[in-house]
Amino acid sequence: MNQIELNFEKQFDAPPQAVCFAPGRVNLIGEHTDYNGGHVFPCAINMGIRCAASKRDDSKLRFFSKNFKNSGIAEYSLGDLSPKGCWADYPAGVIRAFNSFGYPIKSGADFYFCGDLPDGAGLSSSAALEVASAAALKELFNIPVTGQESALICQFAENRFIGVNCGIMDQFASAMGKRGHALLLDAGTLEFEYAPLGGAQLVIINSGVKHSLASSAYNDRRRECETAQTALGTSFLCSLTPDEFEERKRLITDRVCRRRAKHVIYENQRALDAATALKKGDLDLFGKLMNESHASLRDDFEVSCRELDFLADFAQKSDGVYGSRMTGGGFGGCTVSLVEKSAVRDFTCAIQASFNAEFGRKPEVYPVTAENGAAVKKD
Repeated sequence: MNQIELNFEKQFDAPPQAVCFAPGRVNLIGEHTDYNGGHVFPCAINMGIRCAASKRDDSKLRFFSKNFKNSGIAEYSLGDLSPKGCWADYPAGVIRAFNSFGYPIKSGADFYFCGDLPDGAGLSSSAALEVASAAALKELFNIPVTGQESALICQFAENRFIGVNCGIMDQFASAMGKRGHALLLDAGTLEFEYAPLGGAQLVIINSGVKHSLASSAYNDRRRECETAQTALGTSFLCSLTPDEFEERKRLITDRVCRRRAKHVIYENQRALDAATALKKGDLDLFGKLMNESHASLRDDFEVSCRELDFLADFAQKSDGVYGSRMTGGGFGGCTVSLVEKSAVRDFTCAIQASFNAEFGRKPEVYPVTAENGAAVKKD
């Protein structure tokens, strides 16, 4: 037995019937485009959430997380899955979503979670928690859902039961990642393709500024995009090209909403161009697009912060770095940089020292690899 199986048995006095892993994700480019009908370009990473689970012979649902061990066991029942205002609302919401999608969960279950994704860092710990829960439910109850449908179920859970109007990207990347590749996803149609990342290293740096999408301005940004969309008379902002936006932007009379729309439409094009660049092995162009993306997120979408700007600016000026940008919804979290492998060590030392001199603390650095999506451990 591996460690999570031993921990499950210690917690619940029986061995688990299913052990699953769901990765976090880092979005390489294409931020705030998914809920606007555009393209995103994330990859699943080798950090994530593990879940061990077993069915019960009653209607109780018990959730324990090693990452929130001081909270103890959160207990729900199949007859009452009302939110409790704690981390366990995420897996409980996934169970509610399975029921809503016509896959009723007919008995209780015990769940044990652990993970190495820093909470609030923008690496989709919540989506990984949801997708790990879905993988466990699928295995325990033999539910015939695809990876794509699991992602939709988990997105539904976060939209409907957690109250965050997120797009599909985080859950889709966690469910459908591919080792060594980034995933270009059309959030409007769910068509997707993979692009190889090549030999460079992805380096994630945690600003240490936690964000909470449920309590941040995320939903405000979404409303501003909807206002711009209505003014432009289009079904989705990302149905317009940058040239078409420039021709019609004066229809958006609110200047803030106009800037939001500009970011989204140009960012959608950057995601498409980035995928093409990777397929051609053009890392210089890919890095340039990353840098442009950060500037747009900072200036037009206004979701960056001082720490993220410092990290991105330092990286962009560093030897061996192709490009760098904030990643995730914003208001804190991480940057992602594409770095020559031979330069990673010097880059890490330099940026930690410089950040420490500016902010009085060293940021956590995670060199990551692109990995496969959610999977069930098989004996």
